[in-house]
Amino acid sequence: MKTLLLIDIQNDFMPGGALAVSGGDEIIPIVNGLMPQYELVVATQDWHPAEHGSFAANHPGRNVFEQIDLDSLPQTLWPVHCVQNTGGALFAPGLDTRRITRVFTKGMNQRIDSYSGFYDNGHRASTGMGEWLKAQGVTELSIAGVATDYCVKFTVLDALKEGFQVNLIESACRGVNLQPGDVASAIGEMKAAGATIQG
Repeated sequence: MKTLLLIDIQNDFMPGGALAVSGGDEIIPIVNGLMPQYELVVATQDWHPAEHGSFAANHPGRNVFEQIDLDSLPQTLWPVHCVQNTGGALFAPGLDTRRITRVFTKGMNQRIDSYSGFYDNGHRASTGMGEWLKAQGVTELSIAGVATDYCVKFTVLDALKEGFQVNLIESACRGVNLQPGDVASAIGEMKAAGATIQG
């Protein structure tokens, strides 16, 4: 079954959002154009509680993009973003959500971040997406969304570990690039792990 997996195409990751990804809005028409080519469209959604431990605002004296230890895992501190039931957590305007069969939320546990759509960052808990996809008979995933160097990358790597064939649709992804070269490095890492990189 041809399946398209959309990663975190949410308001807070769009230009003007709390954690804006440059050019994030550019992928929306690309993604909408891809959807009819797939039998199944699935999406992930960052869905954080306001007190989430990845937010710099919840660590007095700490700054955005600093590195800390969060429950024994390295953690980048982010601006407050994609808080449950806020406008920033909603899917971006223009995204054709009518074609999305199932949405998997992630990042609800305040003590651990969840970049991947499959597991939290410590692989301590599953979102249930892998099991659900396998139950639908899915063996191959085409993946698009934001951000290439974080949630897309970790979703791709986990999908490969789960045994899925993975195609990264590079033109339908945008990255944060906190450090110059982060996106290129992430794409190289995904390719080295076994993903097919498509234009």
